Amino acid sequence: MVRLYFLTMHTSEAYMQRCIELAMKGAGHVSPNPMVGAVLVAGERIIGEGWHREYGQAHAEVNCIGSVAPADRHLVSQSTLFVSLEPCAHFGRTPPCADLIVQHRIPKVVVGCTDTFSQVSGRGIARLQAAGVDVVTGVLEQGCRYLNRRFFTRQERGRPYVVLKWAQSEDGFLGPEQGRKVMLSNSFSRKMAHRMRSEEDAILVGFRTALLDNPLLSNRYGSGKQPLRIAVDPGLQLPQHLHLFDRQQPTLVFNTVKDEEQEQLRLVRVNGAASLPQQILHHLEGINSLIVEGGSKTLQLFIDAGLWDEATVIRTPHLLGGGTAAPVLRHAVKTAQYNLYSDQISIYRHEDTRRLYPEK
Repeated sequence: MVRLYFLTMHTSEAYMQRCIELAMKGAGHVSPNPMVGAVLVAGERIIGEGWHREYGQAHAEVNCIGSVAPADRHLVSQSTLFVSLEPCAHFGRTPPCADLIVQHRIPKVVVGCTDTFSQVSGRGIARLQAAGVDVVTGVLEQGCRYLNRRFFTRQERGRPYVVLKWAQSEDGFLGPEQGRKVMLSNSFSRKMAHRMRSEEDAILVGFRTALLDNPLLSNRYGSGKQPLRIAVDPGLQLPQHLHLFDRQQPTLVFNTVKDEEQEQLRLVRVNGAASLPQQILHHLEGINSLIVEGGSKTLQLFIDAGLWDEATVIRTPHLLGGGTAAPVLRHAVKTAQYNLYSDQISIYRHEDTRRLYPEK
């Protein structure tokens, strides 16, 4: 018989931190679901670990319980389950995890934060408690909410989490005059940018960037899925030979001309430039996150509308002496800064977003 020991707050936080670390392994693979990690503890020993690996597949709790070795399965009903997000209580693509926990007679569950998704929102905890499970909530709650800030932004604010990204010269320009193309960031920063793409649901550029840079808008280094490509082309004037129209991945084009469905391409009509960011975000149902990569005018539209949450600014040692000026962030709080060889990477968060989903 294994004696269940008293879990102190310090110990509980350590196990919950492990849940967060496990959950992060699902980045770029589970959206529009949240990232979730779970740890099963018997006595002072972890006997099972799991995380949500892929959208539509088993949830963290299922993988955690399933990972328990045959020799330890008799301990499951004497264990404490730690999970970074409230277990689901509804039938979706998988059965309710709350029912699975009750089925395995796990006596205690420690939850990082509640799930504000309308079909869960306390129902998972209520189902566990109704079955006699001892439920503790709010352990590393801020860290667990920060982990899923993209998911919670969709649920609580009704729009995707918006990430801005650009590279600028030391003297504050995105590119030289007359539309000449120049690569400002170094190869390490470019690989970082592709990793960012692998973790976001969609990527957007404006008309001028699509025309002059002819970007692929694909993830060529990260391990996650390809993002949905989005371009702003008011008059549908972008040439069809651009990479955007290669039909290699789903693409949206916001315009003022027409709505139309084609193979891997959807044209979406909007009502002019006024409130353009709001119109774009309104159409992105089921999208948890959007990365806006340019150009300066498009980035500034999102900034001025207050519709951004996080910004990655790459400052390079180049001097351009003029050209397209970099955007100006408003209501920004710098939360991190580091160097990638010659480039300086600065991370900013909108002050409202940081208040809702603090880092710690």
